[in-house]
Parts: sequence; structure tokens; C-alpha cells
Amino acid sequence: MVSVKEWPLQERPREKMAELGVAALSDAELLAIMLGTGVRGKDVVTYARELLNAFDGIGGMLGAPAALLLEQPGLGPARVMQLQVIMEMSRRYLAWQLKRSEGFTQPSMVGDYLTAQLRHQQREVFVVLLLDSQHRLLKYVELFQGTINAAPVYPREIIKLVMQHNAAAVILAHNHPSGVAEPSQADQRVTERLKKALNMIDVALLDHFVIGSGAPVSFAERGLL
Repeated sequence: MVSVKEWPLQERPREKMAELGVAALSDAELLAIMLGTGVRGKDVVTYARELLNAFDGIGGMLGAPAALLLEQPGLGPARVMQLQVIMEMSRRYLAWQLKRSEGFTQPSMVGDYLTAQLRHQQREVFVVLLLDSQHRLLKYVELFQGTINAAPVYPREIIKLVMQHNAAAVILAHNHPSGVAEPSQADQRVTERLKKALNMIDVALLDHFVIGSGAPVSFAERGLL
């Protein structure tokens, strides 16, 4: 096996990053820099590429449960904690971006934020984003959790939360662990019921997102609100 140190300079991840910038690196090269070393018989880039293949890409790897990551040869507790830190920093960066801008009026940014929060969840989770009168985030709440394919939703719990935080608007979201983000008939019925309940206390329901394995689906963009 040829060591990475013996590769041409422009092909070594760190040297490539120094010369061309971090955006020029592939997912495998980014992961290789974080890992630092490979495993017996494999250079670090080959090892990184195999890990990404095992998890269907960098998103799948960062969102994977710790127990699953630890099953991979060469991924010990320290490396798994590094991956978890990267994922949490990504979530907090997206939240920071949204809080400092008018991001909660932009479905694409909200979808990115919710995808980072929910795509890794193994069970269905129902989320409420509580917003102030200028549509800035007051609180992110994972309110209900369900089985692999369902989460019970209780309007009175959402109303109680809205009143507690004096929210002026709400965005709803839930994930589909099956991976298919297409809203079901049940999703649409629940959304309509919650919209009516929120209207009674003069609180706007801005959107409802469904998070799956692909692009998130916005009820507002689909004309379902």
C-alpha cells in the first residue's frame, strides 16, 4: 500500500486544501482529514471512501446512531464523538443563521435546518417551531415521538406551548423514517386540524415540513395550507 505521504502533493487532502481551499475537497477527502489515519492495509482516503459508501454518503454517516458507527472497523469512541460534534456544530450553525436573518420566512433555509435536526431520527418525531411576531425563533420543541411510522399529535399540547411562550406564529415539522417525504392524507388532516385550532387563538401556521431521505417537502410551497 502506498502511503498518502507518497502521493503527488496536489492529491494529498491537506495540501490540496491549503492550495485550493476546503470547498475543493471531496467528501472522502474531508472525512480523511478528520480521521487523520487509515486502518491496516488501507490509506486514510480509501478508508474514508469505504465508510461513506457504507453509510450512503456523508449525511448518512453524520446522522447515524453511535452504536452503528462503532460497529465499523477503525471507528472507536473518540472518532465517533468527533463525528457527533461535527453534526451538532452543523445544527447549531444552521440555527444561528436562521436566528440572525429572516430565515424563517424562507422555506429552503427552514428545510435545511429541520433536515439537520430530524433526518437522523429512527422514530417519527413531531416538532413545533415557535416564532415571535417578526418570525424569529423563540423555541424549537420536539413535542411528540411515535413508533417507526406514526406520532400522536394533540392540538391542546401545541396550544399550551404557544400560550406559554407567547408565540405569534408556528411552523410544524415531522420526519418520515421510511425515507419518503411525501405528505400522507393523515398528515394533511392533522395539519388542517392544527391550523383551525391555532386560528382560534389568532396564531398563524406558516408551514408544515415533512423530512425524509430526499428534499424536504413544504406544505406552504405545495399549496396545502
